[in-house]
Amino acid sequence: MILTVIASGAFIWLMRPFYGAILWAVVLAILFHPFQNVITARLQPRRNIAASIGLFVCICVVLIPSALIFIAVAREAARFYRWMSMHDIDLAATFESVRARAPPYVLKAFDFIRIGSLEELQDRLNAALVEATQWAAPQALGIGQSAVRMIANGGVLLYILFFLLRDGTALSTTVRKASPLTPHQTEQFLDKFSQVITATVRGNVVIALVQGMIGGTVFWLLGMDGALLWGVVMAFLSLLPVIGAAAVWVPAAGYLLLSGEIIKGLILLATGILVISLVDNLLRPPLVGKGARMPDYLILVSTLGGIALMGINGFVVGPLIAALFVTVWSMMSDSNSWQ
Repeated sequence: MILTVIASGAFIWLMRPFYGAILWAVVLAILFHPFQNVITARLQPRRNIAASIGLFVCICVVLIPSALIFIAVAREAARFYRWMSMHDIDLAATFESVRARAPPYVLKAFDFIRIGSLEELQDRLNAALVEATQWAAPQALGIGQSAVRMIANGGVLLYILFFLLRDGTALSTTVRKASPLTPHQTEQFLDKFSQVITATVRGNVVIALVQGMIGGTVFWLLGMDGALLWGVVMAFLSLLPVIGAAAVWVPAAGYLLLSGEIIKGLILLATGILVISLVDNLLRPPLVGKGARMPDYLILVSTLGGIALMGINGFVVGPLIAALFVTVWSMMSDSNSWQ
């Protein structure tokens, strides 16, 4: 047992540089497993051809659209960054412009608000922009410098995904035989693993994409700058319970209302309340299901913790670790009750 733990730990340490590629290869293999079973059954015993077809479908359905969206968002973010670098935001002028275009009831509300002097707010905003610029510049440089590593990780992902699609069933059987748990506990553990990945990626990501697409489209129809960028931001925030896409469309609607764009503000507000907010309630039950549901507070904390530690991979790894933690303690409780 000690030798097994040491060998496993050394292997995990060796694979650490490619953990992201391995993680997403496993995720895609689980998501496309039902489709791959159909293809494999029809092309039996030509498993290599079946795996190649499955890999081609994964590339066309997931990887190519994701790469195109990433490139488009990177360009728009770079354009927004250049605009921020070339323009100094004058908070006092902006505030006076809002006051000039605001309706009378908003002007009356301003008289009751005490937000401090505009000079203090201007200094805080400038300091925040300086910090954001200092953080964003190295990040953009790092993306350019890590292009070779991203290509290498993409190659590893596709290579591993091919073999997972081809030999996934056999590997699953091997894991079940080698597990030190009882057959019932092994099935419970692996089922939870599959359920959480399917729910997190297929459910949450689809919901986030729909909300981001709706929000970005409304921004574009209303003539707001950076519609694609803000749509992607809303999609990412939609992965977090409680926070959600409202963190973007609520301030945007408020800005439109305060700026005198009453119709645009009301349209954005109505779309956010009646469409974007209801997407989660309509799509989550059929996509996520009840078996893999966890409390919202646990999903929020585990997702934030995972993203803070692992970046974009954390929104899968965080809830997965939390779900497996709950599952293991549930199994421990069941075993104690049997005793």
